[in-house]
Amino acid sequence: MRKRWSVPYDGAAGTRGDDTVGIPEKEKRCLLQKMLLIRRFEEKVKELYDGKHIVGAIHLYIGQEAVAVGVCAALRKDDYVFSTHRGHGHAIAKGAELKGIMAELMGKDTGLSRGHGGSMHLFDVENGLMGGNGIVGGGIPLALGGAFSAQYKGTDRVSATFFSDGAANQGVFSEALNLAALFSLPVLFVCENNGYAATTPVAASTAKVDIAGRANAYGVCGTAVDGNDVLVVHEAALSAIARIRAGKGPQLIECTTYRIEPHCGILPDDRQPGEREIWQEKDPIRLLREALAAGQGFSADDFEAMETEIKGQIEEAVRFASDSPWPDPQAPHNRGWEV
Repeated sequence: MRKRWSVPYDGAAGTRGDDTVGIPEKEKRCLLQKMLLIRRFEEKVKELYDGKHIVGAIHLYIGQEAVAVGVCAALRKDDYVFSTHRGHGHAIAKGAELKGIMAELMGKDTGLSRGHGGSMHLFDVENGLMGGNGIVGGGIPLALGGAFSAQYKGTDRVSATFFSDGAANQGVFSEALNLAALFSLPVLFVCENNGYAATTPVAASTAKVDIAGRANAYGVCGTAVDGNDVLVVHEAALSAIARIRAGKGPQLIECTTYRIEPHCGILPDDRQPGEREIWQEKDPIRLLREALAAGQGFSADDFEAMETEIKGQIEEAVRFASDSPWPDPQAPHNRGWEV
């Protein structure tokens, strides 16, 4: 019997360095607020899914919030983001309206894709969100299109693509790295290595778990970081994006993280007993909250006020989505956006 793989918890993928102390307290609080917003949103989505107010398959982002928030906080509004099937966190982090996301999940006409896309196809051009993708690794080559467009038009826009450790084993990943390096495209590859491709442990599908190292074969700079430390992720993203805008070609960041929930809402969770509990000790929200409390005097009252504000936003989004009409099957599926 093949030995099951458990995600290591030893800090080997990168630890917080002195450079993160330069992030202003106000920005750190914004990072915490955004991660908490994603967490509470996803918890509400799970509740609505269990109550059959949301149907189909959902892929929750709980536990991985530091990756989306750390990277997207380093991007500009006009930068492109190509998301995945697990994309709610990316959409929120990139600035998509909470009401539109919730309405889309409920299949309503006021949703980001007028209720036709659902959970895996969130799309918001105005905020640079170029869509989720139900195909594993499907967003990777699309990001090269966004990057080529930015380069061709002479802009300094960056095209970021999020993908998983499972997607890194798709041939398109190697093809995209090669093309991006060949044409020096402004692409940021972000691998969210959460240890599983659906239910398959990474060691059962990957000969060498060093996705950042693969970039070297194409002359691309690859960096591995602790994906549960939002400050480390943010610093890595700022550095990589600065290099891209300076014309130094594509960059890759591998973020070691962990999803707390099962792969999707319709599959059982058969991971090793105690595995989730180990990773909950390294919860990204808990890590930053404790750092703020220790260094900047972030109090329990401050956190409670943040929770209260977020709860109100989510309740408003649920009301908006619930009261919204169903889409007209004959109406256009988009909102007239031009890319």
